[in-house]
Amino acid sequence: MKQKTIISIIIISAIIIADQILKIWVKTNLMMGEEIHLIGDKIILHFTENPGMAFGMAFGGDTGKLILSLFRIVAIGGLIYYLIYIIKKNENTLFIVCVSMIIAGATGNLIDSAFYGMIFNDSYLQVAQMFPPEGGYSKFLHGHVVDMFYCPVINTTLPEWLPFKGGENFIFFRPIFNIADSAITVSVFMMLIFYKKIFNPKK
Repeated sequence: MKQKTIISIIIISAIIIADQILKIWVKTNLMMGEEIHLIGDKIILHFTENPGMAFGMAFGGDTGKLILSLFRIVAIGGLIYYLIYIIKKNENTLFIVCVSMIIAGATGNLIDSAFYGMIFNDSYLQVAQMFPPEGGYSKFLHGHVVDMFYCPVINTTLPEWLPFKGGENFIFFRPIFNIADSAITVSVFMMLIFYKKIFNPKK
């Protein structure tokens, strides 16, 4: 049980630290919309900010943002409680790793929402400053999540003969994401791929 606890702590800490280091670097070195091509046009560091949920969705203005941030706090608290529970039950290590990755990803994005509005000014037409004298661009729990990875695997023009969409630009995998998002996504895929190993029907 002690070994699984240590593994969990290491995973959560490593993901959160890597996520925040990259986000702070992007925020303090790039303007909104600025990008760096890491591998041609396939892997791009493109700075954008997400004001709400996944894929830039938002609802309810400031009130909606506050509700979303509070929901994240409650959800993370519940996940931590569940993680402690499955560690005590000596569940499959891979399952504990997956839950730890989800907690780390959710926490990484919560940090942005909770604090970035207070410690950074905005990034429009300027590189943001950390702890600016005039204060941040927003208040506690109203910050935006920093996203940066853009991987348009396919970027092409559809054939003219194709009904409805012919001649239009087609991009496969448009979402822009961060390390925290990746941790959650990878964790979900791992649970699906190794379902039988994690959730042993005989147990």
